[in-house]
Amino acid sequence: MKLVLLALITGVIAGGIFTLFKLPLPAPPTVAGIAGIFGIFAGAKLAEFIMQMV
Repeated sequence: MKLVLLALITGVIAGGIFTLFKLPLPAPPTVAGIAGIFGIFAGAKLAEFIMQMV
C-alpha cells in the first residue's frame, strides 16, 4: 500500500509540474485510455501466471 501511495503522490506532483509548464500530460486523457493501460498490465500478469503453470 505504501508503494501505491508513493506512486500516487509522485503522479500528482508530476501532473502539477506538467500543467504549470503548460506541457501535455504524459497520460491518456480519458478513462478508456486508462482502462487500456490497465488491460495491458492485466494481460501481462495473466501471461506470467499461465507460463508459471506450464
